[in-house]
Amino acid sequence: MKLYYSPGACSLATHIALEWIGKPYEIHQVTIHPDKSPELLKANPMGAVPVIEEKDWVLTQNSAILNYLADCNPEAKLGGDGTPKGRAEVNRWLGFVNSDVHPAYKPLFGATGYLHDKKMIEKSHEDARTRLRRMFEIVDKQLQGRDWIAGTRSIADPYLFVMIRWAKGQRIDLAGLHNIERFFKQMEADSGVRKVLQTEAAPEPRMERHGS
Repeated sequence: MKLYYSPGACSLATHIALEWIGKPYEIHQVTIHPDKSPELLKANPMGAVPVIEEKDWVLTQNSAILNYLADCNPEAKLGGDGTPKGRAEVNRWLGFVNSDVHPAYKPLFGATGYLHDKKMIEKSHEDARTRLRRMFEIVDKQLQGRDWIAGTRSIADPYLFVMIRWAKGQRIDLAGLHNIERFFKQMEADSGVRKVLQTEAAPEPRMERHGS
């Protein structure tokens, strides 16, 4: 299996999941900004990461990839506690991170640049930060008394970790959200996460096209 990734992008979540699973995999670094790597466009015409290749099969979209990895590697126990409700909880929080939190960063990564109005663009940034703060308050409440967002370690946790990294790089107010800080430090201390961050030398993102 080969992973196409860009350092610090949301593909970091898939990279961590692969490391947690512990089976051999290859990585191939691509660029997504300002120009997209030709090999990335060949694999995914949308030019978004992550992408995985397995022999002659290509899969895109982060949530699809993470669920595929969990299903193919049940021994890693990244898909919940083995019950339908447990899996639903994983997908609830994976969906929240993927569909609500991730897109909320768009203005901060340049999506409102077309306005060509400094005040309006800055207002869009302020609104994004306010919205993200509200969502992280929801996450913080969910993490109360839990080590992992869905109760057990799952594919939702690496994605949440990436979103918190972005928050710290984009001046999102996380003050007082002690459960998020505890979770973040727990992830940073994880040997698999440390290995992946070192491999990617993952920076904070400048601009990412939401395609996952």
